[in-house]
Amino acid sequence: MNRKEIVIMNFSGVYRDEHFYEGYEGIETTWVEVKGIPGSNCYCDDMAKEMLREKIRELPVKGIHFIDSGNYHYMSRIWLEKINHPFRLLVFDNHTDMQLPAFGGILSCGGWIADSLYELPFLKEVFLCGPDEESFSQVPKEFRDRVKFLSREKLKAGQMDAVDRREAERFFADVSVDMPVYISIDKDVLCKKDACTAWSQGDMRLKELLEYLSIVLEKLEKGGQQLIGADICGECSPDEEYSGVNDAANCALVELFGHLKG
Repeated sequence: MNRKEIVIMNFSGVYRDEHFYEGYEGIETTWVEVKGIPGSNCYCDDMAKEMLREKIRELPVKGIHFIDSGNYHYMSRIWLEKINHPFRLLVFDNHTDMQLPAFGGILSCGGWIADSLYELPFLKEVFLCGPDEESFSQVPKEFRDRVKFLSREKLKAGQMDAVDRREAERFFADVSVDMPVYISIDKDVLCKKDACTAWSQGDMRLKELLEYLSIVLEKLEKGGQQLIGADICGECSPDEEYSGVNDAANCALVELFGHLKG
């Protein structure tokens, strides 16, 4: 992964109150101004999709992409279009994001993983961590043979029991490194102590998220395999009172992915 690239997609203006992207010597931070694009909030219609593609046309999929609140998690699908070789996708999210569209074939924040599995031939497998078991039971059967799943219930059990903790760690250790990996994180997988988001949240602590990510990153490094890139969403609504927890979480994730600080 290109460790010198941070991309900030300014859909709502919320990042103007954060500072996680400051203080990095020699790091290129690119702001992509996408605020107010019609048809882009939660659902992304065809016209908005083309505008967003054009906005990021010259930007590489390598690097760390901040894509605002979970309303815009569908941007992961648009970034993934840039990958032209077989890869795996690791997702942390409190929701499955595999809902079939209610009308037409419109791309949405709640269905971008399903859309990616349908439309992206280079996406071979998804590792999904965070949704509860009931939500995953509602995922269409056609996707399940290409998705490995770690539930919210198992993650929570791992917070209290060492055996369950090892089971969770094995899930991440089982991410094969025979092909590159792209990582997508919605901070709504975190508990409210560690993130403030626009959607319902899970139970994971930031410390746990960083530990699980480290397992995968270390395995990729040892296997000589590539982390293609990463995106991060899960900001709060811009009209909410600013909370520093998102800034702290974003900073920790940047440092983990890029070892950029200093």
